[in-house]
Amino acid sequence: MVQLNPVDRLLRAAVNSDEAFISVLTDILKHDLHISVKELGERSGIAQSSLYKILRGKRSPNLTTVRAICKALRTYMLPDEGEFIGVIAARPVLEGIIERITDVDGNRIRVREYPVQTAEDAIVAAVRAEREGAIGIVCAPIVSGPIEQLVSVPVATIVPRQSLVLAIERAARKGWH
Repeated sequence: MVQLNPVDRLLRAAVNSDEAFISVLTDILKHDLHISVKELGERSGIAQSSLYKILRGKRSPNLTTVRAICKALRTYMLPDEGEFIGVIAARPVLEGIIERITDVDGNRIRVREYPVQTAEDAIVAAVRAEREGAIGIVCAPIVSGPIEQLVSVPVATIVPRQSLVLAIERAARKGWH
């Protein structure tokens, strides 16, 4: 018997019943992809609270929601597209990344984003990035020390000099008023 990929299993379950959809989605998150509802929410653009309602059977997923979930799940299952650097940061920082693929010393390297909100999220994301094959990690200085102790790939820190200067100026102006 051919094993269906997680998205195909989920779509088949969605056609069958809400209960089957919930069961298969829960199984995919826990056993296939090892991701949290929070991570799925961030990747799919669906509110975490909405996902929890769906998983608890308190809300039926509409077609738009099923599509967003499937699209997000597919991003976890993309075939290896070469080496990548994991960038761990808050969403506003990640939105500032313009190039997703760049050349470094003649080698193409992809940037894979790992959005986080807390230091704990950053540490978990670093371990996940290494597990997914990152050849290096870029993160904030406040979490780089603990991350360097946990992973075996190189860790570089984001040093936002220009934004730091602007923040100091903004704070000074607010302090003078």
